Amino acid sequence: MNVTLIDSPVANVANIARALHVVDAELCVTRDAATIASAPKLVLPGVGSFGAAMAWLTGTRIDDAIRAAVANGASLLGICVGHQLLFDVSHEMGTTRGLGFLRGEVQRFEGPLPVPQIGWNRVHARGVLFDQIETPSAFYFVNSYAARGVESEIAAAEYNGPFTAAVQQGRVFGVQFHPEKSSRAGLRVLRNFVTLN
Repeated sequence: MNVTLIDSPVANVANIARALHVVDAELCVTRDAATIASAPKLVLPGVGSFGAAMAWLTGTRIDDAIRAAVANGASLLGICVGHQLLFDVSHEMGTTRGLGFLRGEVQRFEGPLPVPQIGWNRVHARGVLFDQIETPSAFYFVNSYAARGVESEIAAAEYNGPFTAAVQQGRVFGVQFHPEKSSRAGLRVLRNFVTLN
């Protein structure tokens, strides 16, 4: 299946591209808004600052291209900060509006455990993105911020309390963890997205 990987400058695009090739995606890596708007299947990666990632999307009008693609029936997978961008708003370094596909807010972890969370964490999951994956399974996280208890939640984990590890709203999906760093379970999540009808 053809997958368009958005070539964000605030993302580990090369690593995600390699993982998508492993699961047999026919991959297009692009920053071209018209290509993104007409894509049947999109992956939105992201690392670092929510604000920087959103500023790049709006500055290039790729935010509008993503919305157009989803409105035309495309499937979308957000990864790490790309997952956070799917929500209404983030409170990282102030308040920044997201893409607004999902109701919810992204907030900093608060509690006794060190922030950021870096490493493997057990995820309890359900839904098509996690087909053929035991629950709970361990996935690899690097994050200081997360959504919590949102309506679209399909997977959850614990770090300074429960947080949302994955979401689905129609054909819009997001994972807070890094599937490209999460061994066989992570590759299965990517394969499930790539083969989604």
